[in-house]
Amino acid sequence: MAVNAAARRPANAVRHDTRLALALLAIFLAISAVLAIAPATRSDWLLENVITVLALIWLIFSYRQRPLSRLACILLFVFGVLHEIGAHYQYSEVPYDHWFATISGGQSLDAMLGFERNQYDRLVHFLYGLLITPVAAEVICARVRLRGVWQFLLPVTFMMSHALIYELVEWLAASVFAADVGQAYLGTQGDVWDAQKDMFLATLGSLIAQPLWMWHRRES
Repeated sequence: MAVNAAARRPANAVRHDTRLALALLAIFLAISAVLAIAPATRSDWLLENVITVLALIWLIFSYRQRPLSRLACILLFVFGVLHEIGAHYQYSEVPYDHWFATISGGQSLDAMLGFERNQYDRLVHFLYGLLITPVAAEVICARVRLRGVWQFLLPVTFMMSHALIYELVEWLAASVFAADVGQAYLGTQGDVWDAQKDMFLATLGSLIAQPLWMWHRRES
């Protein structure tokens, strides 16, 4: 009796698409090249992209051994583009309110929602947890067999540790580099609780994403 492809596929296998991954990589590099032209602050842009370059190198080399799923590639692409927008404009200066006013007849999104600061960095921290948690969960589950509550806890705590490490990197950069460069990279906008709020938002995004990913994994 013939055995279908689904039956032969290992339980922890993912449905990957190398052509999609290469296409997304090419589009991302093209967008990054455009956004590299005349950024708001070249020094801040360079700092913002150090981790991006390291992540790309790791992703390209690791993909050959353990390809990521189509979903993971798409989520990484979306987050990467959002990050590059933040790096180009400087996170605390991304003109989303101006863009919203342009398409809404002059209304201010910040005024409508009662925001007193530029919220783009907070949005990206939340989306880091929401979009990257499924990628982290996929990578972890490909290497470690998780059962029970650990399927939920390990990816979420992994993302929480990353949020903490990133805040420490921001603090270190602000301490090492010139005051204007460090403050631009830190982007607290005068909020003494900025780091804690950023970590909370990343954790919140992760807590939302992980149950959805677990459901998606069972259904696929």
